[in-house]
Amino acid sequence: MKIESVSGTVFTYPSKRSVDSAGHSHPGPEKDAKLAMLTITCDDGSQGHAFGPVEVIRKHVLDAFFRKVMIGADPFMREQIWQDLAHWQRGSAGQLTDRALAVADQALWDLAGRKLGQPVYKLIGGYRDKVPAYGSTMCGDELKGGLSTPEEYADFALKLVARGYKAIKLHTWMPPVSFAPSVDMDIKCCAAVREAVGPDIDLMLDGYHWYSRTEALKIGRALEKLQFAWFEEMMDEQSMSSFVWLTQQLSIPILGPEYMSGKHHTRAEWIKAGASTMTRAGVPGVGGITPTLKVAYMADAFGMNCEVHGNGSANLAVCAAIKNCAWYERGLLHPFLDYDEVPAYLHSLADPMDSEGFVHLSQKPGLGEDINFEHIAAHTLEKY
Repeated sequence: MKIESVSGTVFTYPSKRSVDSAGHSHPGPEKDAKLAMLTITCDDGSQGHAFGPVEVIRKHVLDAFFRKVMIGADPFMREQIWQDLAHWQRGSAGQLTDRALAVADQALWDLAGRKLGQPVYKLIGGYRDKVPAYGSTMCGDELKGGLSTPEEYADFALKLVARGYKAIKLHTWMPPVSFAPSVDMDIKCCAAVREAVGPDIDLMLDGYHWYSRTEALKIGRALEKLQFAWFEEMMDEQSMSSFVWLTQQLSIPILGPEYMSGKHHTRAEWIKAGASTMTRAGVPGVGGITPTLKVAYMADAFGMNCEVHGNGSANLAVCAAIKNCAWYERGLLHPFLDYDEVPAYLHSLADPMDSEGFVHLSQKPGLGEDINFEHIAAHTLEKY
């Protein structure tokens, strides 16, 4: 079996999410959003699919890199293909990103699962078929009744607990919100949520990404008193020494790195340096399922958790295949949005959650996404 073609499809679907000038998601009026689907097809008709941003799965990326490496290759040689693509990155002038690499890797895993009739998490080596989820909020805003005050965060937290979540992660206010960033507002928000939900719900904070050491330390000490489960991305991750310093000052677990480039190599350096208590990796951010597993197994060897960053079927598959991950990140959540509404390009949610806060793994072959190919065909803008 050999890969015969690699293709991209750009399509639209209705979305009620908008993005502010700093790239943070918020509720907004319904509009058509764009998404791309990568499809890998083999000479026996087997296919694998994965979704990604249009800017990531561009025609140039397929022509210059994906097709050169993958066409004619054995699709089950995922490690070899991943290594060959990663090798192309150095000379790509920044065009072949880790996020593009991740989409290709996901499609290969999806193809293998569909061909063998097994869900991807079992191909990896399943550890569990349901994963506890934490509710991950959107960033704060200035929408009345939304997430504009500590009290509104507290009210929303109570709704999340009623929905079944046993843990909640807060994303607080960031620019362009007029008063952000604010150390005092972050602390007030965390205190209000803790008071509302009580001591038995795990709470986490994903802070403003560019706080100084002293600002992060002040928040961290407040979180210790509030018994938060972890503190993440509160400073620029390019300064690993700042995270080493903060980890040494605080008893609350520090989680990172999240967005720092460098795949599993960077995570190894953070572990060696003692820059975090737990490590962080997500399929889109580190280049695919393949390198995310490298991070998870490396962390396991050091007795550390690898908390998987972000939602989606690929991240969920990794969470279900490893032991050293406490939670699946479900979100982003907001009082004005219904996360359980199925997007038009799928027939069902990739991460359905029960009333006890567990997300159950699909037993469908591949990544488990029940793709609405009819919607995609009817709303295609471009194929290449």
